Amino acid sequence: MSVKTAEFIKGVVGDDRILEESKLQVAFIGRSNVGKSSVINSLTGRKNLVKSSSTPGKTREINFFLINEKIYFVDLPGYGFAKASFLQREKIRQLILWYLTSVEIKNRKLVLIIDAKVGPTKLDLEMIDILNEYNHEFIIVANKADKLKRSERNKKLKEISEKAGNEETIFYSAKSGEGKGELSNELFGN
Repeated sequence: MSVKTAEFIKGVVGDDRILEESKLQVAFIGRSNVGKSSVINSLTGRKNLVKSSSTPGKTREINFFLINEKIYFVDLPGYGFAKASFLQREKIRQLILWYLTSVEIKNRKLVLIIDAKVGPTKLDLEMIDILNEYNHEFIIVANKADKLKRSERNKKLKEISEKAGNEETIFYSAKSGEGKGELSNELFGN
């Protein structure tokens, strides 16, 4: 998909009419500091569409970006930020679960972003369990693939596959552009 327009629409923390729209919602989920913002920015070709922060856990709402006036990219807050209080972490967890279990959303695709070098963490595996429990189809994006040596890739892919239940995994690098075409094709069929 060629991105011609991309703009921030709004952040939500509860029921909102935007959830009821018929536009496809491509939701990006992942741990704090895994590079969700970088993946979204690289897919859209915009450096600062989604603001990334050196402070993990900064996003506390569900942010909607309108792409080509017909698709929403949905940036969910990052989960698992250790320095946040238990109450803050739980609030973010509940917001993510609310979005994932919201019945209003009819047209949704999910992208789970993990760190290619670290592999799926305990929190990532918990998220995979939640996605499976609610019968959500999803794509795993192993971001920061540029940090992996070529010799590590097959081993890491096997580890991800074993831990994540053989879900499709795309190696991705927002830095080099690796995986951008493959992810775009999976999401939009072009």
